[in-house]
Amino acid sequence: MAFIFIAGSDDFLVKRKAGRDWERIAQSVSDPNSLEIIDGQAGNIDEVNKTVTQFTSALQTVSMFAPEKAVWFRNITFLGDSVTGRAKGTQEAVERLLEVLDSFADPAVQVLLSAAPVDRRKKAYKWLHKNGHSTFIEAGKNEDGLVALAEAEAEAAGKAFTGRAALILVELAGGNARLVLGETQKLITYLGPEETAITPELVSQLVPSLGESDFFEAAEAFYSLDLDHTLSAIHRHFFAGHDARPLISSLQNRNRLLIQIKALEAGGALRGRLSKGTLESLAGDYGAYFGNASTKSSFCLFSQNPWYLGRLSEALHRISLRALLDFQEAFREAFLEIIDRPHEQESILSAMAVRCLTPLQQRAG
Repeated sequence: MAFIFIAGSDDFLVKRKAGRDWERIAQSVSDPNSLEIIDGQAGNIDEVNKTVTQFTSALQTVSMFAPEKAVWFRNITFLGDSVTGRAKGTQEAVERLLEVLDSFADPAVQVLLSAAPVDRRKKAYKWLHKNGHSTFIEAGKNEDGLVALAEAEAEAAGKAFTGRAALILVELAGGNARLVLGETQKLITYLGPEETAITPELVSQLVPSLGESDFFEAAEAFYSLDLDHTLSAIHRHFFAGHDARPLISSLQNRNRLLIQIKALEAGGALRGRLSKGTLESLAGDYGAYFGNASTKSSFCLFSQNPWYLGRLSEALHRISLRALLDFQEAFREAFLEIIDRPHEQESILSAMAVRCLTPLQQRAG
């Protein structure tokens, strides 16, 4: 039979997608009494057997109210790599579930299954994926996936993120999909029916720093070489009660990566944007000189996501290697000043931004 199967590692995103599909399915059924929802959450083998039996019964019970019927087997938890999921009794119940789906052939019954988390190595997942109209939601904590998620949510409401606004939102939300979507909805509501653009400034003003992240608006503004935006962002950073040290650390981390990219460009090893293949090739040729890293670190360019590096280096053509080295020294000097004058952190960092960015703006003008 034809059925819809929605799975992923993030239960919130799976529930959200499946819920929207269920709303669409429900609208095609003339009588609400012909809609059945079976909850698939199961903490042990007995609960797995019980919920599979309930689903089977729902499929095989003829609707008394309308010619068509719909069944949603939601929140399935026993397809993952867990103690319950690996148990022999669970495997037998899952085999029974697949047999029912394989043999059921009533075109008047629409079936939706949603599961999170799932083990994609298992036979059950592979069968469901192959035989159903399957969707696997990848987003999780992947940065570019979350940016795409926010952009799609905005587009569905007739809005659009501009510039780096979506990336700023993801970083402020600490890579949490629920927070990304919640804050996107808040921004959509704030704009109202007339306005359509979700700008970086709007995101910075309305979205608090919700997760653990090395991102700060001021660092983003600084490397866009916009002095006015940088000074405003520094002010908001301290107005919100933050300390200077994580901001300086964020600036230094970015600067280290940009110095490495610029050095490769200056040596003729890198031309154009960094792709995954290019980064892997460069790592093979120059990794020993840059310091190979097994974990993500700003000290090693080759440990980074190429998508992130591409975003990071958008303004790099306007900054010389000498300027980047001067930036690094300016960050160090600012840190030493703050040790001596801890109550003047905002003024010290604002003055540092003026010293660093004014020459670049004058040359650009």
